[in-house]
Amino acid sequence: MNTNTKINKAKSYRLIQERLRNKALSKGVNLIAPETIFLSKDTKFGKNVVIEPYVVIGAKVKIGNNVVVKSFSHIEGAKIENNVMIGPYARIRPGTNLKSGTKVGNFVETKNSKINSNSKINHLSYIGDTLVGKNSNIGAGTITCNYDGIKKNKTKISDNVFIGSNSSLVAPIKIDKNSIIGAGSVITKNVRKNSLAIERSSQVEIKNYKKRK
Repeated sequence: MNTNTKINKAKSYRLIQERLRNKALSKGVNLIAPETIFLSKDTKFGKNVVIEPYVVIGAKVKIGNNVVVKSFSHIEGAKIENNVMIGPYARIRPGTNLKSGTKVGNFVETKNSKINSNSKINHLSYIGDTLVGKNSNIGAGTITCNYDGIKKNKTKISDNVFIGSNSSLVAPIKIDKNSIIGAGSVITKNVRKNSLAIERSSQVEIKNYKKRK
């Protein structure tokens, strides 16, 4: 591809993006710094949507009412329902469905997962091939270990579950209602409802320890 062809393609892409941004603005979408936001021709917006700077929205995305997408987030192949907050620095991958009132925070990645109403994944987590129930909280650093090297496995987190920070949930696994996972746990077995599950090595402390010279 010669230089002129590259320049013409870049100009064409820029014009397409300008048209998409203007169309969104005309429908009431609040694009903050629109020149930094990239949209797709099939993006669908509801009412009172705010898109902050440096957001990329790929194909097959539907966004409901009263949604805020914070800066440096990337969304593709996802359905975002009403009253949802995303980002900053969130990656919403294909097959994600964020139900009403959910929050996906900074450095969170979701893929092929349904997050039900009023559940929160606020920081530094990977949620893949997962069903999260209502009113659940996923702590910082939580990972669903969905791939065993051969196939993708499912994680089910029921309603009113609290997942402590830095936990690994090894799929296939089910965390039943009203349960708590202690921070720093690696959970490999199903957890029954109304239970506390915790898996840690015992802490060892050596008194008056001196470093070797």
